[in-house]
Amino acid sequence: MAKLLLHHHNNLSITILIAKLQIPVPGYTSAVNSIIQSVDSTGLDIHFEYLPPVEPPPLDHDGIEDYISRFMQNNKPHVKSFITGLQSTVKVAALIIDCFATAVIDVADELGVPTYVYYTSGAATLALTLHLPTLHENIRVEFEEFGKNVTVPGVLPLPPQCMPVPLMNKKIKCYTWLVYHGRRICEAKGIIVNTFAELEPEALKAIAAGHCVPDHPTPTVYPVGPVLAIREVDKGEEEAHECVKWLDQQPAMSVVYLCFGSMGSFKRVQLIEMASALEKCGHRFLWRLNLSMHEDEIIMPEELMALSGKKGLVWNSWAPQVEILAHPAVGGFVTHCGWNSCLESLWFGVPMIAWPLAAEQHFNAFEMVMDMGVALELEVDRKLGGFVAGEKLEKSIRCLMEDCEEGNRVRARVAEMKLLSRRAVGEGGSSFASLKSLIEDFCSHVSI
Repeated sequence: MAKLLLHHHNNLSITILIAKLQIPVPGYTSAVNSIIQSVDSTGLDIHFEYLPPVEPPPLDHDGIEDYISRFMQNNKPHVKSFITGLQSTVKVAALIIDCFATAVIDVADELGVPTYVYYTSGAATLALTLHLPTLHENIRVEFEEFGKNVTVPGVLPLPPQCMPVPLMNKKIKCYTWLVYHGRRICEAKGIIVNTFAELEPEALKAIAAGHCVPDHPTPTVYPVGPVLAIREVDKGEEEAHECVKWLDQQPAMSVVYLCFGSMGSFKRVQLIEMASALEKCGHRFLWRLNLSMHEDEIIMPEELMALSGKKGLVWNSWAPQVEILAHPAVGGFVTHCGWNSCLESLWFGVPMIAWPLAAEQHFNAFEMVMDMGVALELEVDRKLGGFVAGEKLEKSIRCLMEDCEEGNRVRARVAEMKLLSRRAVGEGGSSFASLKSLIEDFCSHVSI
């Protein structure tokens, strides 16, 4: 996002504050350091500053939303100290915060700095977040006990089982925090959202019209997406990844790619079902598998690596998802429906099979299948931890990869979104214009 802002206005200087987590997250430190080194090497006017350590929240938290929200509250004094120091040397045009850092709005207001929320999911999820305080007042029972679809302005009537995971239990602090953030986001000057107007028109219209927040003015929303970490790779610059080398040997549109994010993992019984489905469907596949995530149940890689051969590759470490989705051999994507993965798939025109697991992924899957028509629905049992029977997966893969009416319809819709997503960020496109408007708003606060 910082690179995008500088590309459109090179007189900006951007400082990214890092509130360092004090709980062990596998690969977190190395990933952050790698990003910092990569950005530093570009010579762009982007700087990184670590905030001083704070007292971490108790480890008896209800979940990551609870922990992160309290953690960011504890960082308020350090954010205030840093911005105060910065204001003594430069003009601070804006403070951009994550949607879990809304407590920091108090600091920005005190210092006279306009705050913008950078919402990394889509507009429909934003509509739900903004409308959540209203739903909280109007629906007193658990959503599963509500007995009918949940109504969110700009979104299709939502079955309760498609609600984000943290909203399925109103008794935990994660739910309370999300209601809190839904209220506080409305206090920001603007909301930057990683989507584009052609992808989610109804949700964006409903937000802009104030339908999601009936009792408070809604900040201006700036859809600037898709914001993706895509780089052009010179074929002679570096050796291709093993997954890409394998794809190079496969026919066009012949491979189904399975990946469930950096944290998505499955129990042994589910892995056996998946392996069976891949063997029976007969289609080529590239399966990015998180075997290392199974601490409670040792699974020997050899049991699954035996699937690898001419028609399949099981890969048990990091894989370059962007390069994989960009590869002409890939014809379908079985995904957990993380928002970045969805946008990447649309950017490269790869149709999806929706297999949500956590966070807001069930909501994203509902939107991708029922509203946008860019993914096939998969029968996922939430009560069994997102379990999918092998025959259901096999059927969906066949439908997506073969000459099937439903699969053809999804492929056509994805091809349309591929064109629209690229047009949106191009000069004169909807996201291009929105980003220009955002920067003009920044500049109106100071002379740049």
